[in-house]
Amino acid sequence: MLAVVCRTATDPALSAPNRRENIIVHGLGSVERLISLAGRAALGCFLLLLSLAAWAQVAVPDLSRRVTDLTATLSADQVAALESRLAAFEARKGSQIAILILPTTQPEDIAQFGIRVADKWKIGRGKVDDGVILIVAKQDRTLRIEVGYGLEGAIPDAIAKRVIAETITPFFKAGDFYGGIEAGVQQLMRLIEGESLPSPSASSGGSEGEGPFIILIVGGMAAGWLLSLLMSRPAAGGIAALGSGAVGAMLLGLTPLLLFIVVLVFAGVASGFRHGGGWSSGGGGGFGGGGSWGGGGGGFGGGGASGSW
Repeated sequence: MLAVVCRTATDPALSAPNRRENIIVHGLGSVERLISLAGRAALGCFLLLLSLAAWAQVAVPDLSRRVTDLTATLSADQVAALESRLAAFEARKGSQIAILILPTTQPEDIAQFGIRVADKWKIGRGKVDDGVILIVAKQDRTLRIEVGYGLEGAIPDAIAKRVIAETITPFFKAGDFYGGIEAGVQQLMRLIEGESLPSPSASSGGSEGEGPFIILIVGGMAAGWLLSLLMSRPAAGGIAALGSGAVGAMLLGLTPLLLFIVVLVFAGVASGFRHGGGWSSGGGGGFGGGGSWGGGGGGFGGGGASGSW
């Protein structure tokens, strides 16, 4: 720009008005370029700050149990007592309650962190959405109750706020974290008890029929093994399968097609026994998996309340 100004100032072929016009045009062009560069730099800084903020977020822990204490605030006996109480309540009412104790949610607000926890854990039964999460950020001295869609009538935001302020935080101020959590859980259970929800058996996916079916499996294998001691394996398998199929038809009300399938299955199972030996499925696991616990697919809509002590 300086070179252009010097040229226009010394060139006699250019009139004074033309020199002024060239100076203004080139000056404006330089200013526009500077503004463009500054805007790009500002945008880059903004995106960098966003990425750093996302990177600095506290990770939501995996869900494997009802009480997750990342601060060692509760003793093993206290955790076991809460786990037992929450499991019994879930078996009786169907609703799931989970507890998370962590050092901090910073730089994120506990309400925003609670949304991420709810999205990942999915506490409560699917389509019933009857889950509750109690989050305690010990170093921040903040806590929050996240309430699933299905319990927003039983635990509206104002009631959740009262549970925090009147039931939990007085214990926390006295340094009794277990007492506050236990009292809060009891209050939440009482509130949920008053809500009309589907029974656990209604949402268990037909678990009531598992008992007779397991009895048929065990009984069929035992009958096949005993009969194989007295006759050939194919004949023993056929007799055991027919007997198990008849019992299944009576106990489970099987249709002819299902009865035929059961006969085929038990024939293969019973004939798999060896004289003096046993049958192996080829796997090392048992019924029910490793005993870990998880959310039931419940949904959350931001209902609940936050507090501090």
